[in-house]
Amino acid sequence: MSRDDDPAAAWRRLAALTPARIALGRAGSGLPTREVLRFGLAHAQARDAVHTPLDVDGVRGGIAALGFETLVVASAAPDRATYLRRPDLGRRLDETSAAALAAAAGDPVDLALVVADGLSARAIHEGAVPLLRALMPALTGSGWRLAPVVVATQSRVALGDAVGALLRARAVAVLIGERPGLSSPDSLGIYLTFDPRPGRTDAERNCLSNVRAAGLTPDLAAFKLHWLIDQALSRRLTGVALKDESDRLLAGPPKAEESRSLIETMSSGHA
Repeated sequence: MSRDDDPAAAWRRLAALTPARIALGRAGSGLPTREVLRFGLAHAQARDAVHTPLDVDGVRGGIAALGFETLVVASAAPDRATYLRRPDLGRRLDETSAAALAAAAGDPVDLALVVADGLSARAIHEGAVPLLRALMPALTGSGWRLAPVVVATQSRVALGDAVGALLRARAVAVLIGERPGLSSPDSLGIYLTFDPRPGRTDAERNCLSNVRAAGLTPDLAAFKLHWLIDQALSRRLTGVALKDESDRLLAGPPKAEESRSLIETMSSGHA
């Protein structure tokens, strides 16, 4: 039998292409011990991602080091257990936070950025600052008026609608920890909404998912997010009516270097 005809070799080649649990082998009627242990570790990492509290000071410090002003808010969910049982509370600001944002609001702005723990604080700890760093050339060269970056705890995606409305933002982008999978406890999601206000639906948002080193890289995510923000502000819409066609600007498979170059070109007004 040739190597190409060997079923075990074919499965190993296939397994090398995906983090999905395939070609695990077996020991008698069960899985090999190493695979049982690997599954247990992945499950523990997913649980830790959900329950680990957001390091607000650390995240805020990293964002401030990039040159952003920051504000901290909390949802109406008073603790993690309540947050997990009551998604509706995670979509609303608590009274103190709402009052603080209303007091901080000034002239209307084009964009508000919200960095929220969501269901994976790990995703924020590892991915928020690299994403914002990659987005910086677009933000500094676009001429957009920006609100302070809002760091939110016990937050669901829709909390950004209230934040954007109070800060008088034309659009809001929520960077949030996604529900962890058994191979992706560090996945960051980005949700962009034009004309944010309470009551917006998910059909009115654009989403970039799986932002992490092993998924959609920060450089490429920043490129796509800049394109979406630019289109949202010029066309005055987001959601199902706005399709992500940013890859048309990339010749061939998108690469991080090309993404950075195109961000700089677009933010200079030459795209």
